[in-house]
Amino acid sequence: MDEDIKPIPAQYKAEELTTRILSSYHYRKTKLNDSLSVAMFDKYLDAIDHGKLYYLATDIAEFEQYKNSFDDYLQKRELDVPFQIYNVFRKRYKERSEYIQTLLKDPKPFDFTQDESMNTDRDKAAWAKNTDELNDTWRKYLKSEALDLKLSGKADTAVVSTLRDRYKTRDRALGRIRTEQVFQMFMNAYAESLDPHTSYMAPTSADRFKQEMSQSLEGIGALLREEDNYIKIVEVIPGGPAFKGKQLKKEDKIVAVAQGDEGKFVDIVGWFVDDAVKLIKGPKSTVVRLQVISADALPGTPPKEYRLVREKIKLEEQRAKSEIVSINNGNKDFKIGVIDIPLFYRDFEGAQHREKEFSSTTRDVQKLITDLQASNVDGIVIDLRNNGGGSLTEAVSLTGLFINRGPVVQVKESQGEIEVQSDNDPSIAYDGPLAVMVNRFSASASEIFAAAIQDYKRGLIVGEQTYGKGTVQTLIDLNQWVPKEQDQLGQVKLTVAKFYRINGSSTQLKGVTPDLELPTAFKVNEYGEGSQPSALPWDQIASSRYEVTSNINPKIVEQLRDKYKHRLKSDEELKTLVKTLEDFKQARENKIVSLQESKRKAERDEAEKKRAAMKQLGEDNVDGDEEEETDTKTAEAPKDVKKKKDIYLTETGRMLADLIVISKEPSLAGAKKKQ
Repeated sequence: MDEDIKPIPAQYKAEELTTRILSSYHYRKTKLNDSLSVAMFDKYLDAIDHGKLYYLATDIAEFEQYKNSFDDYLQKRELDVPFQIYNVFRKRYKERSEYIQTLLKDPKPFDFTQDESMNTDRDKAAWAKNTDELNDTWRKYLKSEALDLKLSGKADTAVVSTLRDRYKTRDRALGRIRTEQVFQMFMNAYAESLDPHTSYMAPTSADRFKQEMSQSLEGIGALLREEDNYIKIVEVIPGGPAFKGKQLKKEDKIVAVAQGDEGKFVDIVGWFVDDAVKLIKGPKSTVVRLQVISADALPGTPPKEYRLVREKIKLEEQRAKSEIVSINNGNKDFKIGVIDIPLFYRDFEGAQHREKEFSSTTRDVQKLITDLQASNVDGIVIDLRNNGGGSLTEAVSLTGLFINRGPVVQVKESQGEIEVQSDNDPSIAYDGPLAVMVNRFSASASEIFAAAIQDYKRGLIVGEQTYGKGTVQTLIDLNQWVPKEQDQLGQVKLTVAKFYRINGSSTQLKGVTPDLELPTAFKVNEYGEGSQPSALPWDQIASSRYEVTSNINPKIVEQLRDKYKHRLKSDEELKTLVKTLEDFKQARENKIVSLQESKRKAERDEAEKKRAAMKQLGEDNVDGDEEEETDTKTAEAPKDVKKKKDIYLTETGRMLADLIVISKEPSLAGAKKKQ
């Protein structure tokens, strides 16, 4: 690891081409100037040393002279300084590594009776002034890791040997970083300064991306990336073991992997994602066990262990499903049909070849609606929670099942042209009472559907503010621009358009605000587009012309809100939910953990109690008994089937029941006609 890493000739070509494409064709026409340079400088340092655990304040002071020059490097095809900055990191990493191994030579390096603590939030930490300060930070860091291992039942000798192995693995991983990864980090400092969904992929990353897309249909069904020494879940693929078990979520961290029911756990902290994937993937029907730190875990919480059976992803598992739930409201029972749509899927090849039964969200939902109506449901809930999007075509045609005809979404290109995508089919599959459930992880096509239903006043939108991804990306292979080029130059994913609602408001950043908001575990902008500093802004364009229905109006929403507020005060389950979520939010604010064994154990027990309370409420959707599976598309669960309670769905059902009652009131029926 002693030799400096240097750029190669192909990277200068890739730098020039990427700069040309991003500065000319990205939706946000950002000039290469000093303010962009400052953003790039900060992003580059953050990508290299996110936790401020390697560079010293003196290094950063030395780098400051380059702060306004990153834009010039792009224009002049220069790479020396970015590589120089990275090579300083390698030197600092080597110093850290030597300190860690020296510290871990002692068979008992830590005193867990000593009363000291550590702040786990490194975002606001300052760069260390000198090596002694950094040594102390690292001593605490290692002590915290050691305490976690000790509390999970490891003997003192095993704790130290696990840490030694963990950091030797990280040394090997860093030793494998070559010119390609450094160049990719530098180019992404530029790409991600434009917006969070724009990126540069070096040739091997581009190959891996293609493989992931084709191979994501086997294993546990999760896309992974490495971040801050952890393997993080980027996406849980509908239809896979992780999705069906409802155990893993976006942003969870996998810390260890074991094969079969008896295999020993292998610590994967500090691993490259390729190596981690090799351990996690495996033959169909075999068991893999994972230790996972949940995205919303409190500091110091022990990892959870999950058992998954690897399998090929069954595409039918991704398809929309329905059930009927019975809601008691005002001493009357209502039959509510629930259609769960995990993503907007469409078999484009099948559609192109005019296959009769190609898979389509709209077609499946249409059949489910017919079945539900045959069962005489009083109303229908469309559940889009955790639906990250998919086919725009399907979002448009699905909206068409509930409206007469008209515009559904507007798409604005970077040059300013606006295309309106409409439903041109006048037939309506369902015109009865409707609610759409969304949460923070409902994104993209989900937001387009929910926004259209809201703008047409066709149904109630219930849940949390959605993700806010209102942009369109395209993938460009750089070699297509220079066909005679022998070297592989990589790929660029860039944002080229924005989505707008039919009322002219963008879904970007703000997403969709529900008519009725359910209690949430998240702070505003904790997850979603708003948590990204370089996110494109919210804005407005002219409204399309469309005819509003008379199903929902402000007066109705106000009445529903009053009834909901009353339940929040009187319903014990809802009161417990609100209190538990508030406690949990507050507990997550505290980033300080104790390094004293007795205190840390008490902190863990307290965290576990809060976690258990969350799980009991079904908010977590983790573990819990799986619902009994039925073969029929639509089935009412027999009374003796113990189903996991979903408070959010129950409350949405009550809101819909309220809507059904209110809509039948003569005063409102008269008001509707006058509109």
